[in-house]
Amino acid sequence: MKFDFLPNLPKSDLDDRTFKDLVDECMLRIPRYCPEWTNHNPADPGVTLIELFAWLTDQMLLRFNQVPRANYVAFLELLGIQLQPPAPAHTEVTFYLSRGQSAQERIPDIPAGTEVATERTEGEDAVIFSTDRSLAIGIPNILHFLTAEQTEQTPQRLRDRLSNLWTEEDDGRWAGPAQSTFQAFPQAGNCFYLVLDPTEPLDGNVIVLEVEGEAAGSTGINPDDPPLRWEAWDGVAWRPILLQPSDDGSRGFSFDDGSQGVQLGICQAEITLHLPIHWPSAYFSNYRGRWLRCTCLRSGGEDQIGYSRSPQLTAVRARSIGGATPVSQCQSVQLELLGDSTGKPGQSFQLHNGSILPRQEGEHLIVTSPISLQEEVWREVPDFSDSGPNDRHYTLDSITGEIQFGPLIQEAAKLKEETQFRRQIQQQGAPLTQDDIPKLERLERQYGAVPPKGSIIRMAAYRTGGGKRGNVQKQALRVLKSAVPYVSRIANHRPAINGADAESLEEAVIRVPSFLRTRERAVTPEDFETLAYQSSRAVARAYCPKKQTEAGTVLLLLAPRTDTSGIDAGEGLAPERFVLSSQLRKDVLSYLDDRRLLGIEVKLDEPAYVGVSVQAEVGIDPQQYGTLQAQRALTQRLETELYRFLNPLTGGGDNKGWPFGAPLYKSDIIGLLQQTPGVRYLGAVELFALFRDDDRWNRMLVTEGEIDPGPSGLICSWADPDPNLRSAHAISLRY
Repeated sequence: MKFDFLPNLPKSDLDDRTFKDLVDECMLRIPRYCPEWTNHNPADPGVTLIELFAWLTDQMLLRFNQVPRANYVAFLELLGIQLQPPAPAHTEVTFYLSRGQSAQERIPDIPAGTEVATERTEGEDAVIFSTDRSLAIGIPNILHFLTAEQTEQTPQRLRDRLSNLWTEEDDGRWAGPAQSTFQAFPQAGNCFYLVLDPTEPLDGNVIVLEVEGEAAGSTGINPDDPPLRWEAWDGVAWRPILLQPSDDGSRGFSFDDGSQGVQLGICQAEITLHLPIHWPSAYFSNYRGRWLRCTCLRSGGEDQIGYSRSPQLTAVRARSIGGATPVSQCQSVQLELLGDSTGKPGQSFQLHNGSILPRQEGEHLIVTSPISLQEEVWREVPDFSDSGPNDRHYTLDSITGEIQFGPLIQEAAKLKEETQFRRQIQQQGAPLTQDDIPKLERLERQYGAVPPKGSIIRMAAYRTGGGKRGNVQKQALRVLKSAVPYVSRIANHRPAINGADAESLEEAVIRVPSFLRTRERAVTPEDFETLAYQSSRAVARAYCPKKQTEAGTVLLLLAPRTDTSGIDAGEGLAPERFVLSSQLRKDVLSYLDDRRLLGIEVKLDEPAYVGVSVQAEVGIDPQQYGTLQAQRALTQRLETELYRFLNPLTGGGDNKGWPFGAPLYKSDIIGLLQQTPGVRYLGAVELFALFRDDDRWNRMLVTEGEIDPGPSGLICSWADPDPNLRSAHAISLRY
């Protein structure tokens, strides 16, 4: 077995004879075995047969000197190298209710393991996901309505707008005289807070704020671009919770919509907010609860469109219409019957499915005794090296799904005594004779217990799935595999990420040198990078800066694997495809915690992605590209090459991903375009950089000829559906 991507180290052949050596050896044997053959001319038919068989022998020796694939796999197993199983994709699915709930009649929780899927087509099966945990939908009772002049990370100076002013009705609606949400003349940074009941289970809930206020046209803003930002405190930072602008039915509290009902000059509207998956209660300025914030972004100056006066609210109420929960690409199998035990050591059983995901609590083997019918729980171990004859252990191959019990191994007894005897003989200087070598008594040792004969073997539960096929687009999960009470529809508002196929043998061979170098210990930055790759198949790129900013802390930047089909489709890969899921963070940190030095804290983060948009004029041959179809094909090929080159996974000069911290020069783009067949010359080439500002991207023209992503940044490119961003590449052809 030969790998072209590995360095060719010198090796000793088992048989180093060449074709000429074989022919000469046969010619020398002719006088001994066939003395009557005296004509050794090359034209003699006998010599031709000798050369033929020498050629066949030479081909056999060529294969004989190579390491067979089976032996290569055996060598990897001796080193402890196992192929990594596939990694499941992760996303969040929102369950929308068919009706509301009340304190008297609550909607039951959506259980963990609820399966959702994509739509099945004629050429492709459905991709199935399962919820990672149960989803509880609570009742969002508003406790406080507070205002502040400036936004703060931890609110301190707040003004209560509910006490002694508004009255709470039986359905949770607060109403009363008109209250200003901001100052009389709003300024950027003015905000108001809604504090919800901390005792209600509101993690991941989707709530609707029913607000009532003055009629349209009183605040002076542009309703199509309201200067507001809705956020929720998730225990660490304030996170945006308005999914899309259309979810704000009040249009920035302007109520500028003819469909809104108007009664006595008061308009009603609904604002849909998607709360964080983890939404803990917090204690700020003597108020405890779950915090929402609405911030004014612009003031009403002459050069910008902002609030000329504060919106006036007369009533507010919150209600839940659904909830979101994490899902993973997997199917759960319960109580699978594997068969009966034969009572022999080393027996194995095969699960019905392969690609077994990492085991969770409750996913284990159950052995039922044939006599007492008592069920015993057996524990999975990576190997039987530390298993005794009474330990109820088994191993499970995550890729093939094979379950194996402990083997019976014959071992040499009194090995220690023999070693001491040999040392004494060598120290005395006397040669070792046959009589001095003791006869070894052979003993048998059982590694791990063996289920009694007739025992019933069952797998309590396991999950199967994973692979890059699970990296589905947003809004792809729309099918409930089984009916869930009070749920009308589902949707994933974010694409699924971090799915990866199982490791191949070629990929395992590449990580063998790094595995032998680190030896499962993270000391140097290269060690942390290597072990990050080994922690999960979902890790595509890992970078540990040489210089760390905090003592005792190691910062590790990760870029996960994702589906790269968008490159060939001319869409590129958006930065949202490289978000680290909470499960991937947990897997990597758990793996590194067992291998880091004591006193070292590992922090995971995402690289600072910098987008690039290229606008170029390309000269072509009118005779070769005279048709519109040929021109479109060339344009698509040029855009695809740009998306592939400016990419964290496939970019750079070696097609292994854009290097961390490497700047992009205009000459790089010029050289790439000139190498494309069909390009005669280049006209104007312009670069535009896209930098993230909070939850928005800003586009700017590059005038100095290079884009610097920073010491740990990554270059990427994608075609955003937002026409205002203009992140896609633009190629114009000229004759």
